[in-house]
Amino acid sequence: MSLFKRKKPWVDLQHEEEFIPKDYSERGVETGAKLEEQLVGNVDLQRIHSATKSFGLADFMDWLEAHQEEFDGSTYVIDTDDGKALDILRGHHPRLIINKMGLTRIRHLNTFLNKANENLVDGGFVWCHSRTSGLKKEIILRSHPGLIGKTIYAMHYFWHRVCARMRWTRWFYMWVTDGKNRTYSRVELLGRMYRAGFEVVDECFHQGEYFILGQKFRAPIWDDDPTYGALVKLNRVGYKGNMIGVYKFRTMYPYSEYLQPYILEHEGLQKGGKFAHDYRVNYWGHKLRKSWLDELPMLINLLKGQMKLVGVRPLSRQYFGMYTPEMQGLHVSVKPGLLPPFYYDEKTPETLDDVQASEKRYIEAYHQRPFATDWRYFWGTVGNILFKHKRSH
Repeated sequence: MSLFKRKKPWVDLQHEEEFIPKDYSERGVETGAKLEEQLVGNVDLQRIHSATKSFGLADFMDWLEAHQEEFDGSTYVIDTDDGKALDILRGHHPRLIINKMGLTRIRHLNTFLNKANENLVDGGFVWCHSRTSGLKKEIILRSHPGLIGKTIYAMHYFWHRVCARMRWTRWFYMWVTDGKNRTYSRVELLGRMYRAGFEVVDECFHQGEYFILGQKFRAPIWDDDPTYGALVKLNRVGYKGNMIGVYKFRTMYPYSEYLQPYILEHEGLQKGGKFAHDYRVNYWGHKLRKSWLDELPMLINLLKGQMKLVGVRPLSRQYFGMYTPEMQGLHVSVKPGLLPPFYYDEKTPETLDDVQASEKRYIEAYHQRPFATDWRYFWGTVGNILFKHKRSH
């Protein structure tokens, strides 16, 4: 069924197609989710995916135009930039929603995704598309030579990525643009999907356009405050299991905090127990982490008494849930610290089990001799950082 029909709604702006690399992709897409058609019980979804999986945006939309009247009554092809417009589907129990409008054109994107979730049946799907910030950068740099292209991109970045997010400029940006033609990274789009209660079951680039398919697996989140600024406050498990807000300088794209399950499933863990190939970390984030500057704001937590100088790393709920029950109990028996125990160890932990063993040694020693243990771990850690060049990654 088609709703809110318009003429060629998928053409957001004047596209400079000649500058789009046809094989364009981004880091993490190849290892990301891929739809297994034989495991999907939705016949329309199977048919659309099979017929269009190599199509670019225009061909995809033309195919939908030609075949949408053949779809089941529980499949809704919509075309709207109004996040609240999905209220019209209330009580219709859709099993598949396809929006022709690009995600960058939707003013209240979180509202749109949340309402899609609330109207879909359990296990239902939403299929969306967007032009990512990475591709927009590629187009600008390919469209203009040398310094001119870099200057235009810098202006584009400042307007769409800085002014659109800073509190004292965001109102002006929204007034000028009406929230349309915004710029999102692939990571942010994935994070928004997970925040809205969708598990991403397929993502791909076709001729530059990013297609993302989500399946409803839980209720959406309405009442949190996603981080956007340079200084972020991350919810972490603290002493006695109480949640604390840990301050850091941003090193990841917005909405990265919702993507831990997806990264863990498709990328796994690297040496040291952190997520492998963590493409949530942006360019400046890598620089900050190598110099430890990203962790300076945690001094606020130190002054507030929520953390101490040496101690176990404050963990997200997702990562904390990966610990054994024994280690979860030990972990919350001490305050988290700015300098984690494995920076003291001669050999860097390579697995999650190694990280837990390192923390267990520290916690058991700390319970016996608190001051002496922290004193020894502090100077050992400083020595490893200065002379063995251990770094945060």
